[in-house]
Amino acid sequence: MTPHPKIDAIVETYLSLADAEAPGLVEGLYLEGSAALGDYRPGTSDVDFVAVTSQPPPPRVLERIHTMLGAHPFDGVYLTWDDLGRDPAELGERPQAHAGRLNRRGSVNPVTWHTLARHGLTCRGPEPEDLKIWNDPDALAAWTDRNLDLYWRRLVTRASRLLTPWGLICLGGYGAVWLVTGVARLHYTLATGELTSKSGAARYAREAFPERWHRVVDEALRLREEESALPSAGSLIAGLGDHFGTPRRSLYGSPFERRRDVLGFADQAISAGHALYAGR
Repeated sequence: MTPHPKIDAIVETYLSLADAEAPGLVEGLYLEGSAALGDYRPGTSDVDFVAVTSQPPPPRVLERIHTMLGAHPFDGVYLTWDDLGRDPAELGERPQAHAGRLNRRGSVNPVTWHTLARHGLTCRGPEPEDLKIWNDPDALAAWTDRNLDLYWRRLVTRASRLLTPWGLICLGGYGAVWLVTGVARLHYTLATGELTSKSGAARYAREAFPERWHRVVDEALRLREEESALPSAGSLIAGLGDHFGTPRRSLYGSPFERRRDVLGFADQAISAGHALYAGR
């Protein structure tokens, strides 16, 4: 049993399609991400999975499965049982599904292994604690520190230019949630060695960062809990009512004021994360 009926339905549909298309292929199926971390939001969350096979699966078979699955928010990676016991840095690329499409050569990272080992939910196969899953806290910390720059610093730089896709996205609720909780999650991992959800990261950030940033953190948590922030133009436009409607739901008087704090908080959290890693 998974945390929500919507997840149950997606998992059942996926396994039925996979078993019909390639009987015996998927020997293990585990959930990670928000479902495993207790923060699944049916209106905005994807269902993140790890599917385990005995041998590398045929890409064309996986493509057919995910084409039939369609637009269900079921995103994840295909690994072998042997992969689970190895450092992902040594594996190279593995097939990954995202938004109904298969990427035959997706990159992998240690967050997947650590989430599975510590929090994974079993849909098929042995329980995670009965498996030999690679787990290296030092490697997780090193990857997290690098990711602060390789992904998040670059994203903040792009978003700082207003007339760019991410500059506009950060005027909306989706950009606020993505950036504030994203960098806070990495800071949490560097501070504690553990993993947390988007909501958990926002609650942590409120305790870990100065009062100057409490409003933007509370705003991100509000948007996350209301499930109103989606990566779409419609959501961006509808979100303007949070600032100018009656009653006003946003903690900010304008999206520009909020965007300023989103980028400012992200910049400070990235620098603070690097300082945590350097002080290990």
